[in-house]
Amino acid sequence: MDAKKPAEISLTHLTRDGHAHMVDVGAKDVTARRALARARVRMSKDTFVRLVAGDTPKGDVLAAARIAGIQAAKKTSELIPLCHLVALTRVEVTISLDGGAAIIDASAEARDRTGVEMEAMVAASVAALTIYDMLKAVDRGMSFDVELVEKAGGKSGTWQRDERDERDERDEADAPGEKTP
Repeated sequence: MDAKKPAEISLTHLTRDGHAHMVDVGAKDVTARRALARARVRMSKDTFVRLVAGDTPKGDVLAAARIAGIQAAKKTSELIPLCHLVALTRVEVTISLDGGAAIIDASAEARDRTGVEMEAMVAASVAALTIYDMLKAVDRGMSFDVELVEKAGGKSGTWQRDERDERDERDEADAPGEKTP
């Protein structure tokens, strides 16, 4: 019997010797790049009611979170070791309050040789952390998750998260009872 040889995996941030390195993007075309990330900050009902009412001990939580997210996007290459410095042309952070959670949408745009997914993800993450920081005196049990929603531009083109599939997978993972193999 001939066993199939497993496909060799190529990771762009590793050299042939397995050492981490920054990918050379110098030969890539400059194209319009865009990414959208989303964070969901979950909190107690009381905390949510206080946030909606503006009854928070540290002031305007949402304004501070928006500014923090924008600043963070601009600092991404300083925070994530192998990220390139990207000349951002636009960063927008919006926050909506819905269903007992703060929903942060962070978008980043650039005309560059590499994508802005990390900038959008860092913006959403730091905005979520700022909400936590601003409300921790009220609720230390808050938590958040972050995900890439979509990206456009570059060689790989456009990618969008299929929200329906993601929710179905999460619902199945959270559902009690027996799992079928």
